[in-house]
Amino acid sequence: MSGTKILVELFYDVVSPYSWIGFEVLCRYRNVWNIDLKLRPAFLGGVMHGSGNKPPGLVPNKFLYMTKDLQRLASYCKVPIQAPSNPFEAMFEKGSLSAMRFVTAVELHSPELTEQVSRELWRRIWSKNQDITTPESLKEAGEKAGLPADQLQRLVGLAVSQEVKEKLKLMTQEALNHKAFGFPLIVAHIDGRPEIFFGSDRFELLAHLLGEKWLGPIPQETGSKL
Repeated sequence: MSGTKILVELFYDVVSPYSWIGFEVLCRYRNVWNIDLKLRPAFLGGVMHGSGNKPPGLVPNKFLYMTKDLQRLASYCKVPIQAPSNPFEAMFEKGSLSAMRFVTAVELHSPELTEQVSRELWRRIWSKNQDITTPESLKEAGEKAGLPADQLQRLVGLAVSQEVKEKLKLMTQEALNHKAFGFPLIVAHIDGRPEIFFGSDRFELLAHLLGEKWLGPIPQETGSKL
């Protein structure tokens, strides 16, 4: 591996299970491909509203298909997704605004833990059927991610600050500037221009444009068999 790393941005929201899959796969490839992966926590609700998109789960046939599709994709990528007992309530009634403000606070003040905090929040909603909206829930996720108690308390407080709110709005608007209509959104900056990929099933094409090899969703396992 040589040369300047290619900047790859991942815009995501922990309310999105497909974002979790995209997140885990890109994290696995961070040291396999010649990329500089940057996590961009943003608010999916703002992207849906700003783009005029409607949640696919509101279309009955599409919801049924996505339920099965998500199970297959999670199994293939080995991401422990288990739908919450009431997906509609978790995704659309409770939502993820407070969770993404918390992740944004972590990204601003403890960026080395953004990855693990995001993962713990995904585990709560998409693996353990747990809440991600209350300060207590955010603290539990932060504790599991390794945040010290004093730092965690400060970050939960900062999650409602104007600084964090504005940063989340900015990241959401950046996604919209890239013509986002949903998450995950992958932006690879190749030869001075952004190449946009939506969803968690475009890694073969991403690899092609990066000039890299797609080794499956778990490249370490593939490499050990070569």
